[in-house]
Amino acid sequence: MKRTFVLLFSVFMFVFASAQTAPKPCGPTPSDNQLKWQEMERYAFVHFSVNTYTDQWWGNGDEDPHIFNPTKLDCRQWVRVCKESGMKGIIITAKHHSGFCLWPSKYTNYSIKNCPWKNGKGDIVRELSDACKEYGLKLGIYLSPWDRNSPDYGKPEYIKYFRNQLTELLTNYGDIFEIWFDGANGGTGYYGGAREERKIDPKTYYDWQNTYKLIRSLQPNIIIWNDGGDRADVRWVGTEAGNVGETNWSTMNAKGDTPYAMLHYGVENGDSWVPAEVNTSIRPEWFYHPSEDTKVKSLSQLMDIYYTSVGRNGTLLLNFPIDTQGLIHPSDAKAGKEFAQEVSETFRYNLAIGKKATASNTRANSKKFAAANVIDNNKDTYWATDDSVTRASLTIDLGMSTTFNRFMIQEYSRLGQRVKSFTIDAFTQGKWHKIADATTIGYKRILCFPSVKASKVRITITDSKCCPVISNIGIYDAPQILTQPSIIRAKDGKVIIIPADKESGIYYTTDGTLPTVRSHKYTKPFNTSGKIEVKAIAYDVKSGKSSPVCTEKFDLPRTSWKIISTTDAKAINILDGDPSSSWHQPKGTKLPADIVIDLGANLNVSGFRYLPDPTLWGPGIINAYRFYVSTDNINWKLVSQGEFSNIKNNPLRQTKTFAAINARYVKFQAVKNIENNDNIGYAEFDLITQ
Repeated sequence: MKRTFVLLFSVFMFVFASAQTAPKPCGPTPSDNQLKWQEMERYAFVHFSVNTYTDQWWGNGDEDPHIFNPTKLDCRQWVRVCKESGMKGIIITAKHHSGFCLWPSKYTNYSIKNCPWKNGKGDIVRELSDACKEYGLKLGIYLSPWDRNSPDYGKPEYIKYFRNQLTELLTNYGDIFEIWFDGANGGTGYYGGAREERKIDPKTYYDWQNTYKLIRSLQPNIIIWNDGGDRADVRWVGTEAGNVGETNWSTMNAKGDTPYAMLHYGVENGDSWVPAEVNTSIRPEWFYHPSEDTKVKSLSQLMDIYYTSVGRNGTLLLNFPIDTQGLIHPSDAKAGKEFAQEVSETFRYNLAIGKKATASNTRANSKKFAAANVIDNNKDTYWATDDSVTRASLTIDLGMSTTFNRFMIQEYSRLGQRVKSFTIDAFTQGKWHKIADATTIGYKRILCFPSVKASKVRITITDSKCCPVISNIGIYDAPQILTQPSIIRAKDGKVIIIPADKESGIYYTTDGTLPTVRSHKYTKPFNTSGKIEVKAIAYDVKSGKSSPVCTEKFDLPRTSWKIISTTDAKAINILDGDPSSSWHQPKGTKLPADIVIDLGANLNVSGFRYLPDPTLWGPGIINAYRFYVSTDNINWKLVSQGEFSNIKNNPLRQTKTFAAINARYVKFQAVKNIENNDNIGYAEFDLITQ
């Protein structure tokens, strides 16, 4: 009898234990460091260096340190702004490509110890570290592997120098949550006076694996971001536009090439956990430029970035440029704060909390893995199905007809990323209606759709690599945000204002004042002449809300301009004012390749603007140029030459200025493109005149 009891008890315990057994990991899984990093969701970049004072995208390495004098620098202001913007940490460009160091490195004189600020006794990295500790934010470090000042760059000796600087930064400023290495490398520079172009092999020159060992020995809890060599802990997404792919796997292969598709979408069956970090700036460019004070991203743009980064299984690294005074500009601070408030307001009330959840399958009918776990607001509990079930549904009964327009879902990432596709259905008017579908989930997926009113919501996992493990689901009703219109000016001087939606009215001004509903109402394109500044808003009558103001400044109309270097009629696209149209020089054109424009009259020219072809594939982006002027189309004078910095990763409009000079003809010469071939493309070309 006793033996029978023991046997029955053993069988019972075996069955009970089996019922409580968690699913096994599915493929690669994240480390504790990677999980903690992803749970931060949003953190900030701050870009600051000598080129802040030269109004250039990148420094060349020969800028005089004495120009660096941020008279009102306040790292506590940086941290306050970033915290109010919802950021959990700050990564500082301790050294950008110029080689100028924001800390008094003992290994170079090219640092703040030789600038007027605090008579050379300051340390910006120290001040930021102290401010982060005061406000409870984490500190990260950006250290450019490329150094356009160092005479040793490109030589073996530079690696020792680079690691010495790494050691300084990772031992003297407390805990560092992330180290960031830009992939830009090799090119023209000062290089200690050599003033030449240097090339390196980014796959071998930096000896990344030994550099990683040094980093981990100094900061065991750190995350390594690297775009220039061996695979690190997290990856770039192939663009600086603020988005990752709608399909986004957190896995990649540890070895091999990294084409755009791999960076942007991950690799479904990758052998390593390498999640995505989405980096973008709150302005068009990374460093501060006064001309971008009216180009700070709007609330709707920032929310779109949030949904296409954090909402697509990534993290968001949002840049706040530091201005010449040493502060984050008020416009950037305002936009960041509004962004944080909107995220908070949108996700304040989870309409699923406290409701009833049921599933088509629950792992061994265990409460430990029940459907209710997805709405308990606990990241460490989850709903799971039996191992053999890779297609299943879960229904949340809202109890009454409820309006919502956002759906959030999270996998239990500790067990790997599993879901390949799913759909969302709403129960309205007695029937189920599909309202959204998507592919991957990962740490967090957020779907946006037009408002729907329903009493039940159902998620159906339509395909999964292993049994689904879902930790959280959220249903939300986000407030409406009006998107600002866009403004372009055609070749003939007509201004065209393009609304983001057809329901809103558009109001504008041309006298520099802020537009209101009492300003001009836009109904059709209108004629303008001379230089002009146009401001416009969208206004919704029902809600009484206005969009942020869109501001565009235009130089002289291009009515009389003619392109005389080609007979291709499509070349006029580069002067039509429409950034969505483009022109490529004919196949077979050899570099350097020229565009010559007859301005129709003599003008005092003081600069030009180049916007590359915005299309993703084969844009032919120019990154090295020469610019000439002439009064007779015979005798030409070179007035500007150089590079378009960072234009590969951030293909935005680039502006170059020079001393004003009288010209009837201008010649823009493409010297090199980012693909190292003869494909040369343009979206827009314009001049700056006096």
